[in-house]
Amino acid sequence: MSNFSQESNPYAPTAVQSPEKSGGVVGAEETRNYHLSHEASVKSIGFLYLLGGFFGTLLGIGYVIGGISMMSNPPANAGELGFILIPLGIFVLAISVFQFSTGLGLRKLKSWARISGIVLSCLGLLGFPIGTLISVYILYLLVSKKGQFVFTDEYQQVMAATPHIKYKTSVVVWIFLGLLVVLFLIGIFAAVTTGGR
Repeated sequence: MSNFSQESNPYAPTAVQSPEKSGGVVGAEETRNYHLSHEASVKSIGFLYLLGGFFGTLLGIGYVIGGISMMSNPPANAGELGFILIPLGIFVLAISVFQFSTGLGLRKLKSWARISGIVLSCLGLLGFPIGTLISVYILYLLVSKKGQFVFTDEYQQVMAATPHIKYKTSVVVWIFLGLLVVLFLIGIFAAVTTGGR
């Protein structure tokens, strides 16, 4: 039994190496597979920010046009509302452009977009309760250890070395994204109908 080495024992524990420390193509594949789900989740959030930025831009333009229209041909006591709608529309436009650019950056895993995403998700915490829950999840994606790593130059090199590895989005994720899109549309519809009154 003294000659029975650990190498010949199939039940002996093997040394576990962190995927980030593995070298070569195999190491890159291990690293990519280890972070792939997180990478896909971050890019999905980027897609949602793109949608929010796009529809928010339309909303902001609508506010500005409505405000100008009210100030040019004001109905009874609507001139003051038009004066409010114009700066509100400009503010919505600015936030929407910021959100849209952040979405583009998240889709490409740019390091600056991670900071922008954290800022937006912190603002989103104010949207209790649904906005708060979604923003907490986004913060987790961006602040966690995996979230920090997928925005590094090292991970960009891993992605470049493993273009054959693709993430297949599950049905559950698509349903979750669909619900978030519906929430976005409901919010925009509510804002438009409220602003039109």
